[in-house]
Amino acid sequence: MDRYGNSAEVFFEGFDQQTVDVGPARLRVRAGGSGPPVVLLHGHPRTHTTWHRVAPLLVAAGHTVVCPDLRGYGRSSKPATTDDHAPYSKRAMAGDIVELMRRLGHERFAVVGHDRGSYVATRLALDAPTAVTGLAVLDCVPIGEALARAGSRFATAWWHWFFFAQPDKPERAILADPDAWYGGDPDRMGAENHADYREAIHDPATVRAMLEDYRAGLGVDRAADDADRAAGRRVDCPTLVLWSSRDDLEDLYGDVLAVWRDWASDLRGGGPIESGHHMAEEAPEQLAAALVPFLATLPATAGRVGTG
Repeated sequence: MDRYGNSAEVFFEGFDQQTVDVGPARLRVRAGGSGPPVVLLHGHPRTHTTWHRVAPLLVAAGHTVVCPDLRGYGRSSKPATTDDHAPYSKRAMAGDIVELMRRLGHERFAVVGHDRGSYVATRLALDAPTAVTGLAVLDCVPIGEALARAGSRFATAWWHWFFFAQPDKPERAILADPDAWYGGDPDRMGAENHADYREAIHDPATVRAMLEDYRAGLGVDRAADDADRAAGRRVDCPTLVLWSSRDDLEDLYGDVLAVWRDWASDLRGGGPIESGHHMAEEAPEQLAAALVPFLATLPATAGRVGTG
């Protein structure tokens, strides 16, 4: 057993890996288990393998668990971009997930997102409310909210948002030495997860696509959030908000749940997980212990694995 309570030799045991064509993109995905479906969406610069310690715990709790690489990330495809970066908008990525789940046989499902994946998860709940049974967001407030509140503290701590949005220069800086730029510890991450992550950050096409995610964030994604706010649209499904105790969400926003109350009609609470930013890797049992009872309160949906 490793220090996380998992066998050190087991990596996504019982999960099938495949590539699924969702129309504008092809997504690499691992899926396993049976029962009510939940999709787990990773953040930057990770791939779906960041969930390798959490996904089996959710399967053991009776769920079908689906872990994709978001478009542009990992081994998923990298659609051509446009001047407004809309192909890498959270709306486009959310549409991929709806189609992915349909092709796997799931019309309704819960969604958990971390970091950039949490923005996709939130957009998914806003754009496809009939598909999403519940939303859990980890280490985030909505993009529009973050930018509306951005001050000198945010700009100092999250400067990379603005650097990554610049043309060409961030690609050159990152690809000069991806390991130095991003770091990453195989002991903390798990060897297989670390290897998958390193493959991604050393691929120029993946690095460019990941940066397109940020470029969309400052433009079309913020516009989508602002339009929803102006129209009074909110996330209607049950919503759980969790954040890392050793990250800076509370420093930036104070009462994190108070921020989310303006966005979620059915906020089921949440709180900190004793962890650094990558909680799925650092505190998987604590994270699963928070997610499982929340998921148990959601409407039951039949789950199965396989392409449609």
